[in-house]
This record gives sequence, C-alpha cells and structure tokens, in this order.
Amino acid sequence: MIASVRTLNICAAIVWYCGGVALTLKGFSLIMAAGVMNTGGMGWRLAALLGIGLGALKAAYLFNRACKSNLERIAALRSPKIWNFYRAWFFIFLFCMIYLGGYLSHSAEGNYSFLLAVAILDISIGIALLGSSYVFWVRRAFSR
Repeated sequence: MIASVRTLNICAAIVWYCGGVALTLKGFSLIMAAGVMNTGGMGWRLAALLGIGLGALKAAYLFNRACKSNLERIAALRSPKIWNFYRAWFFIFLFCMIYLGGYLSHSAEGNYSFLLAVAILDISIGIALLGSSYVFWVRRAFSR
C-alpha cells in the first residue's frame, strides 16, 4: 500500500509524541513514588530537575538531528509504504526499549536510588522527544 509523505510524517509524529508523553508521565510517576518513600529528602526533586535538564540537552544535540534525518529520509522515498515512517531496525529497537523500560521500572520498585535513576532516564528521553518535536512543525511535515 503506497502512502503519501504527509501520511508517513503524521505517523512518525504520532509515535514521537506518544513516546514523549508516555515516558515523561512514567518518569514523573516514578519520581512521585520515590517522593513517597523519602518525603523529607531533596533527591527526588533534584532527580526531576536533572531529568528535565538532560532531556533538554538530548533534544538539542541528538534528537533534533534524528528527527530531521528521518523527515529527510521519508521525503526521499520513491514509493513509500505505510510502514516506512521509521526504518525496520527502529521498530526492533523500540520494542527492546519498551521491554527494558518495563523491566527496569519493575526492578526499581522499593529501591529509592534505583527509582530515581530510572525516573531520570525516562524523563530525560521523554523531554528530549517532546522538546525536539518542534522539528515536525518547523519542517512543515504535515503540509506536504
């Protein structure tokens, strides 16, 4: 089934935004769980700020470029199929990351430091995805 470049860009953006929202929410729920475990400490507050800061850096120096290159790749496809909005290896990588993220979150239950580490990881990736999503709009990915 041949799809338009616009359709592929929309599919790519949906996955990008869903990942960003899901990881950010999951990260902050882990921060809240850590906060319940240690209400008097500042560690969970610092972890939230660190996750946001690292996410902003990842967006600026890594994820922006990845988003741009994917949009360029999509635009260069000769007869794009609906599943071409990301490369095949990306879907394999995504599946592995979802599984690993669930495993890490489950393993971190009851361990304050581990909860914070996983929360920082989730928040930083979620913020990076959301922060770099402006590339879809700047590149007018939805109007092609």
